[in-house]
Amino acid sequence: MGLADAVRGAFGLLFNGDPVLWRIVWVSVSTSVLGLLIATPIAIAGGYAIAMSEFRGRRIVIWLVQAALSLPTVLIGLLLYMMLSRHGPMGGLQWLFSQPGIVAGQVVIALPVLLAFTLAAVQAADPRFAETAIAHGASSWRVMSTLLFEVRFGVMAAIISGFGRVISEVGCAMMVGGNIAGETRTITTAIALETSKGEFAQGIALGVVLVAIALAMNGAMLVLQGDAHAARGRG
Repeated sequence: MGLADAVRGAFGLLFNGDPVLWRIVWVSVSTSVLGLLIATPIAIAGGYAIAMSEFRGRRIVIWLVQAALSLPTVLIGLLLYMMLSRHGPMGGLQWLFSQPGIVAGQVVIALPVLLAFTLAAVQAADPRFAETAIAHGASSWRVMSTLLFEVRFGVMAAIISGFGRVISEVGCAMMVGGNIAGETRTITTAIALETSKGEFAQGIALGVVLVAIALAMNGAMLVLQGDAHAARGRG
C-alpha cells in the first residue's frame, strides 16, 4: 500500500466510524481519564502538603518528585508487571492484561507530573493569601481551599499536562495491558502494532486522533494562560 492509499484509507476509517478504530480510541481515553481522576486529588493534596510543610528530608522528597518525571514509562510498566504478575505481591487482584492494570499504570505515570506542577504552583503563590486566611481564623481546610483557588490555573495546567503524559505513553500500556484487541489496545500500542504489520491506514488514522487530542490540549493551555494573565491584570 502506497502512502496516498494509506492516507485515503485512514480518513475512510475515521469518517466511516470504523468500530475497531473508535473502540481503541475509547479504551485509550477512558483509561487515561480514569487514571487522571484517581491521581489528581492525591497529587494536589500531596503537592500542597509538601509546599506548605517544613520537615526533615523535604528537599529529598522534592528531588524524588522531580526525578520521577523522567522515569521511562517502560520501566514503570516493568515494575507494575512484576507486582501484578501471578506470583507478585498484587497478583491476587488479577489486573495484569486488563483495563484496571492500565489505569494503575496511568495513575503512577500521572502522579509525578501532577505533584511537581502543583508543588511549583503553590510555592509560587503569594504567601499573603494563606497568612490572611489564618489571621481570620480559617481552618486548615479553608486555608488549603483558598490557596488552591488562587493557583487554580497552575493546577489545571498540571491536569492537562498529566493527561498528555498518560494518553501518549506506550511502554507501560503495552507491558501491563498486553495490547489485547478490543480490551487493552490503546491508541499508541495499536499504532506500534499496525505499523509493524505494515497496516499503515489504521496507524495513520490513530495518529490523526492523537494529534487532534494534542492540539486540543495545547488550545486548552493557551486559554488557561490567557485567563491567568487576565486574572493577574484584574488583581
